[in-house]
Amino acid sequence: MKVFVTGVNGQLGHDVINELAGRGIEAVGSDITPAYAGADDGSAVTAAPYVQMDITDAALVEQTIRGICPDTVIHCAAWTAVDAAEDEENRDKVIAINAGGTENIAKACKAVDAKMVYISTDYVFNGQGTEPWKPDCRDYAPLSVYGQTKLDGELAVSSILEKYFIVRIAWVFGVSGKNFIKTMLNVGRKYPEVRVVNDQIGTPTYTYDLARLLVDMIGTEKYGYYHATNSEVPGDQDYTAEGCRTGYISWYDFTREIYRQAGLSTKVTPVTTEEYGLSKAARPANSRLDKTKLAEAGFVPLPTWQDALRRYLQVIGE
Repeated sequence: MKVFVTGVNGQLGHDVINELAGRGIEAVGSDITPAYAGADDGSAVTAAPYVQMDITDAALVEQTIRGICPDTVIHCAAWTAVDAAEDEENRDKVIAINAGGTENIAKACKAVDAKMVYISTDYVFNGQGTEPWKPDCRDYAPLSVYGQTKLDGELAVSSILEKYFIVRIAWVFGVSGKNFIKTMLNVGRKYPEVRVVNDQIGTPTYTYDLARLLVDMIGTEKYGYYHATNSEVPGDQDYTAEGCRTGYISWYDFTREIYRQAGLSTKVTPVTTEEYGLSKAARPANSRLDKTKLAEAGFVPLPTWQDALRRYLQVIGE
């Protein structure tokens, strides 16, 4: 098997290319920069071959993928700066990357008869209600430019290809690049109190765990839509004996657990999204993703988010 991975300098792409290498699977990485960037914590990237590629250049994408002729393309490259996507000067670029770039990848996959994995988001939905979104739900109603362009990417993949996995994730963290955990650790050391939103509900996704799942997927023909975040702690109670919230959580709950595991005494004050008031893009209140389809298809669900956080803090030296 040969796998081509886009966006290898991002959080997920970094872990995917290393997961492939760790399993001895032939892989080629790509990004828009001239070479592998590595992770912020200095962790090494694989010695897998690398090609520079701008996914918005349709001719280059086709030429590159035809030349490599992979069995599978795992498409991790994306514009993920949700608020910046709302700025008028960025919109055309966001559309070109998330929608046009994904369409270019899908067309190239069709040309070489490759499977494709497309990473999407709960932002394709309207973020309302309290029921977890099911992977095969088609009640699309994105609230932001980012959400609309990721949906457009989904629609491009599903209309062009038959051999595809569309995997929606949320609240991503990994060793490469910025993320919520790194931000909260920084502010938690600088200030005695932090204000964190308590009315956006979901579960986080550790890219190390997600990478394992994606590589498992591409060895199968169980195509379709999936949701994949780290799991909730099982149980009927609201909190475990250690004070960890069970079930789906808010950013406030996540921050409390980050500080508990990191040994920080910073006070965490819950606020509403309206009270916080710093976001340009509308944020979904309901980011709950139903992940039962993973087990039904025979895939191993991701570990609990508390366990993922513990392992992540060890990796980054916290």
